[in-house]
This record gives sequence, structure tokens and C-alpha cells, in this order.
Amino acid sequence: MPLERFNLSTLVDRNLDDGRGDKTAFHCGDEAVTYDELFGRVCAMGRALGALGVRREERVLLALDDSPDFVAAFLGAIRIGAVPVPVNPRSRTGDFRFFVDDSYAKVVIADTPLSDTLSSVLKGTGVTVIGTRAGEGALSLPELLAADSGELTPADTHGEDVAFWLYSSGSTGRPKGAVHLQRNVVSTCRQYAGQVLGATHQDVHFSSTKLFHAYGLGNGLTFPLWFGGSSVLMRGRPTPDAVLDTVERFRPTLFFSVPTLYNAMLHTPGAAGRDLSSVRLCVSAAESLPASVWRSWHDVFGLSILDGVGSTEMLHIYCSNTPGAERPGSAGRAVPGYEIKLVDAEGRRPEPGGSGVMHVRGGSALSGYWHRTESSRAALHGDWYRTGDRYRVDEDGFHWFEGRDDDMIKVGGLWVAPTEIEDVLLDHPRVLEAAVVGVRQADGLSRIKAFVVPLDAAHVDQLAAQLQRWCKEHLQRYQFPHAVEFVGELPKTATGKIRRFELRAWGLDRGVA
Repeated sequence: MPLERFNLSTLVDRNLDDGRGDKTAFHCGDEAVTYDELFGRVCAMGRALGALGVRREERVLLALDDSPDFVAAFLGAIRIGAVPVPVNPRSRTGDFRFFVDDSYAKVVIADTPLSDTLSSVLKGTGVTVIGTRAGEGALSLPELLAADSGELTPADTHGEDVAFWLYSSGSTGRPKGAVHLQRNVVSTCRQYAGQVLGATHQDVHFSSTKLFHAYGLGNGLTFPLWFGGSSVLMRGRPTPDAVLDTVERFRPTLFFSVPTLYNAMLHTPGAAGRDLSSVRLCVSAAESLPASVWRSWHDVFGLSILDGVGSTEMLHIYCSNTPGAERPGSAGRAVPGYEIKLVDAEGRRPEPGGSGVMHVRGGSALSGYWHRTESSRAALHGDWYRTGDRYRVDEDGFHWFEGRDDDMIKVGGLWVAPTEIEDVLLDHPRVLEAAVVGVRQADGLSRIKAFVVPLDAAHVDQLAAQLQRWCKEHLQRYQFPHAVEFVGELPKTATGKIRRFELRAWGLDRGVA
């Protein structure tokens, strides 16, 4: 496939040319969409967006759960040269307004009833809201697709043209829009899915991680389309039972998840009796997979988990264990086609056994952050992307995670800025001071721990639970301290800066129980 001219939506066309029109491309609950039907929906979506005035390179915000609607909207926008911007449909209302303002999106496509809420929030802005069902103030997606049916020639886009954005959280402030080009997907499909997973048209893909996430987008959309396979999409929260039920029902051959969920599935009642015999490979990313979880999963299901490192900025996994070359607890070695180097505090490459911040380069790297020139310069050093993750490398080239180079915490595959939680805690009338750190437990998984100086140390009964509820009410559901410890004072430097490394040591000594 020539990359000088390339439009990502033509992966669907290619499968039709290969005779897969009657094959199911996507399973979702009781719905099965063939490649022929997918082609029709993608073309209709592109025609509908064009009729609404969306033009080449203009952004279309997607606030959709995993479903064929997401696939049609994502590829339909790309079909006309527009730029889809998937975001978490569970984001806070104020975040959606930021996404629209930051991206200049002219159209928002959202699940109903979220579309009704966004219609109200965006009233008077000139932004068109489309809902997956008829609702108040939003256009109906099914009606639009029905009215705009018919084939649509793809925009003659270049491999270097922008294809889509994915928002990545930073250590402070608002999320950053990572800009990805049409050609970026080619590298992830050829190099990771092809050379590490050995994906073929016979594979059925299932990812518990959602499509709005870079990891989930590859797992559940671009990989199966590239190889002509099938994908299983699951609406709703990926609870352990729901995920295991989906595996048993649809019999995927490639299963993608994250360490926290692998661990939760292992501890689900009746887990050992679940049938995962269809799966040939399991994959983990988004946070480091503890060796204990790898071993338990292997003992219970007889399956290995290929742990790897990826990021929104690099689009998918670029460092991974591979079949036959696995070291539980490690992140593996560079994926073919990617280069990795570690850089220590003096800017040198450490000797084997030494550690440094991981840098990576490869064909899937972002072109930059939208509206964030300084952040782009800090992250991109020539063709190297600075990950901010600290690793050590052993004599065989396997990488072992040692933590973030900054204070960010990764829990359940999602980045959490401690300052956000601290600010909310400090708004509570019974809190004097607060500091939040990530604590790695005995099982190898990260948890959030808050150290709080209360206004009244004599009456803290039930306060910990109150503060946890307070955070859940004022932040996203995963941004709350799993444990709260009350202290007389916080360790600080002479200038008043909190000594987080001491708090992390306290957390290790005292745990999160």
C-alpha cells in the first residue's frame, strides 16, 4: 500500500476488494456488522458530515462508547479528510466544553442521553450535536445515515495529513491533543500487530480498553481492519464478569486488557471455571504488569500475557515481551521497527543494569500537541519522544519499570495528577493540608494514598471515608485516594515544597490498608 497517498478509511475498501464483504467486521451485543454494511455506514457518515458543512481538516468530536456507531463516525470523518477527536464519554461536562473550544470542533457525536446534555451545554455556540438516538436538541444519527446513504469516494489525503487526535493527560492543567497522521497507524499495524502478535484475517480481537484510548483504538479497530479480521465491541463498563462473559460468548483469539482488570478477573468468584480456550494470546499495557499477576493468570488459565509499553503519543505498544521471549515483571524489548534508549540525569546512556528515562522513536509518533508548542518541544527531541518513564535495562535488553520521572500516578491504566486530588481535599472544611502519592502494593499494582493534616486531629472518625466520597463527588470516579492517613505534619523542604519521595517511602512502610 503506497503511503504517499493514503486515507485510513480505505482499509474497509481493501477488505471488500479481498472478498470479505459478507464477513462480520464487528460484533457488538446482538448486532453484527459485515464489511459491506460497514462500508455503507462509513460512506453515509462522511456524506452526512459533508452535508452539515464539515470540511477537510476540521475536527469532529466523538463522545461515544464502543459500538459500530463509533467506528462509522471515526472512519466517516476521515473519509472526507476531516479529523475525528475521540474523548472519554464519561468525562465531566466542563471537560466536553474544553474539548470543543480547544479543537474548534463544528460537530459533536455523542451517545444519547449525553447528546441531550451537550446540546444544552453547547447551545448558542454554533456547534451541531448528533445523538445516537432521537433526543432533545440533537440530530438523530440513524436518520442522518438513512438520508445520506450512497457510496463516497475517499478524500485524496497524503500519508502526512492529519488523521485524528487523541487527548493525553498532562501532569498539570488541561489534557493535550496529540495529533496523529494518516501513516501513523500503518506502523502500529505492521510492526506490533503483525510482527509481535502475528495477527491475520482469522483473528477475532477483543479489548476491554475502550476505543477512545490509543491502546483500545489499535486493539479493537485498526488492527482487525488492517488484517481483515473481526472485532468484538462491548458497551458499558468493563467489569470482570462482563468481560469474561464476552470472551465466552464471542470466542476471541486475541484478548487485550490492563493489569488492574486482569487481577480483578482472577479474584472474581468462579474465575477458574471460565472458558478462555479460544484465546491464543493475551496482551497487557497502560501500566506495568506485576509478575505475580502474570503467574496467577498462567496458572489459572494456562495463558501467557504479553506485557508492553505504549502511549497516546506513540499510538500503541513500542516495547513488549513477545511469544517465546517473556520475562514476567518486565516490559520486554523494543518492538521491531522501533528504537529505545535510556537517558540518565547527566544525559548519558546507562550501562546494562543502570536506569534512565525511556526515549523512543518510530513511525507512529505524534507530530505534536495541538496548541502546546512548549509541551511539544519538551516531549519531542528530534525524532525521539521522551516518555517520562524511568526504566532499567538488563544485559539481555529487557526493560524494567522504576516509576515516573515526575509525580504522576498511573492507576488502572489512567494517569492521575496528585495536585488535582490535593486541591479537592484542601477544599474540604476539615482539611488543613494534604499530599497525594502513588504507592506500589505487594501485588505490584499502584494505589493512591493521601496524607492529610486535619484541622481537628482529635475527631477523625469516619473522616477518611468522607474525604473519599468528597473526591468522588468532585473528580472523576477513579481520582480518589484508596487510603487516607492522618498525620501531624507533612515533610517539606526548606522552601516549603512537599518531599514526595518521603511520603512514598511512608506509603511503602504503612501500605494502603
